[in-house]
Amino acid sequence: MRPARHALPPSSSLPALRSLDVLTEEQVLAALGNLYALYCPLPPSLAFQPHARFKESPFPDSGYTSGNEEDEGKDGVKDAEEENDSLRDDAFERSFAERWLTGFIGCAEELSCFSNEDVRQRAIDRASCVLASFYPSAADEDDEDIQITREFHFTLVPDAARAEEVPINVCVTDGLAGRDVSDHTDVGLQSWGAAIVFSELMCASPSRLGITQDALGSAPRIIELGAGTGLVSLVLGKMLPHVGITDSTVVATDYHSAVLANLTSNIAANFPSKDRLPIQTSLLDWSAPDLAPPLDVPADMLVATDVVYEPKHAVWLRDCAARLLAPDGVFWLVATVRRTGRFEGISDTVRGAFTSRDGVKDEAGRVLAVLHEERLEKKRGIGRGDESEYKLFRIGWA
Repeated sequence: MRPARHALPPSSSLPALRSLDVLTEEQVLAALGNLYALYCPLPPSLAFQPHARFKESPFPDSGYTSGNEEDEGKDGVKDAEEENDSLRDDAFERSFAERWLTGFIGCAEELSCFSNEDVRQRAIDRASCVLASFYPSAADEDDEDIQITREFHFTLVPDAARAEEVPINVCVTDGLAGRDVSDHTDVGLQSWGAAIVFSELMCASPSRLGITQDALGSAPRIIELGAGTGLVSLVLGKMLPHVGITDSTVVATDYHSAVLANLTSNIAANFPSKDRLPIQTSLLDWSAPDLAPPLDVPADMLVATDVVYEPKHAVWLRDCAARLLAPDGVFWLVATVRRTGRFEGISDTVRGAFTSRDGVKDEAGRVLAVLHEERLEKKRGIGRGDESEYKLFRIGWA
């Protein structure tokens, strides 16, 4: 590992965000490498071991400048460390880097410079890591997460003749840092591609999903399973009055306490002037569902997007949904298809679970089954790199 070098200020070394798509992969990765080396330096025990071995990294050398390294002695190393510390503490440079990293994460999915999705995802992960380093207090306290606010804009196309299109705007906070990536109970701290695609579909064609007064009446009960940041429920809360459903009950459920806290905050932020919030929240454990209020009344519609991460999840989801869905209700489930990585093939477990006759039966002996399945394309700039497409399942009693 080389000795410490003089870092370059982010404000003078980072390429303009608008120029990223014309840069090479190596140039983009080098820019990220600069920031990582500056704000996430290795501890001295590693940084100055000349024979330390590390895994090959896709990120080029950080590009820090120095004089002749062989001639640079202890004083030179000390001077470089002090200058880097000073630059690291510079509020203007850190703010500049923070804005650049946030912009990069927002546009990374659309960049064409990356040779494959694995490199793109590693670049996003590295940018997120540097961004997280700006909030050390969040790493020190278990109950605090770095929060990124995301705005979503959809266009509701009512089915009524001559009805005008209605903008549906939702703002959600994603809690990204401090979460255990191996714990799939708190993946709801992020807004996933399936929720965005389904929200767009609800607005573009509500009748296709039966989200109309004729299909649901004026006071339906809708429950979202694994609501996460609440994007789908928030869109429902804003669009339902515009399709003639004026007295709905929408219940957004999740299992993880941190997710529920973030979800509750998102609901309040999107309906600040409401005396009675149009969306309720509730804890729900699929493996042992407690049907206390507000889950004590059967739902006319259930929705869930990208909630299956293990084979047992599909079975739990099926049996839980069977306890919640009304006899003539419908369950819309969107499964994310991942063809690489640790979740490869998990989407196939959904059909398997809902094909089995071993699930919870209603009074007539019926079980929940897939009534219709269709493919939804992944759109550019939406979803993570490991997402290939989405499967939309219409599930009901059969």
